[in-house]
Amino acid sequence: MEADRSLSAAEGYLQLEMPKEAMDELSSLPQKVRLGQHAAELELAAEMMQQHWNRGVDIAQALCRLKPNKKSYYLHAGYCLHETGDTLAAKSFLMSGPKSLMKDALFHYNMGCYSAVLGDPEEAQRHLRQAFGLDSSLRETAKNDKDLAGLKLE
Repeated sequence: MEADRSLSAAEGYLQLEMPKEAMDELSSLPQKVRLGQHAAELELAAEMMQQHWNRGVDIAQALCRLKPNKKSYYLHAGYCLHETGDTLAAKSFLMSGPKSLMKDALFHYNMGCYSAVLGDPEEAQRHLRQAFGLDSSLRETAKNDKDLAGLKLE
């Protein structure tokens, strides 16, 4: 089936960090397939690679509506919102996600970043402690994160 070939090709291009070529493959899909979850996930990845944050927000939020219990969609939507400069909206949207996010290291890491950017270092530290407790490798990531530059990491 031609649609399956295009989806596979788009995945391959994304693995090679070639988002424009992936988008070309996705744009050739029939509208019904392009509106599906798999194609939307690939499009989101391509848009994020290209730093097209506003388009990323739209796609990620649509995926959240499609699958409201999938944590990664909320993480992506929040990240894209943050990258547009609307960190308050990023934090609010992330908080609107499924309760299972509360056990996710990236949720706490991102909330720590957003809190730091919004000028609440105490809340940032609380979230970062939780993130590091869930995934100690995030401690290394935090050392080079511009959002956390003003914080003394514990």
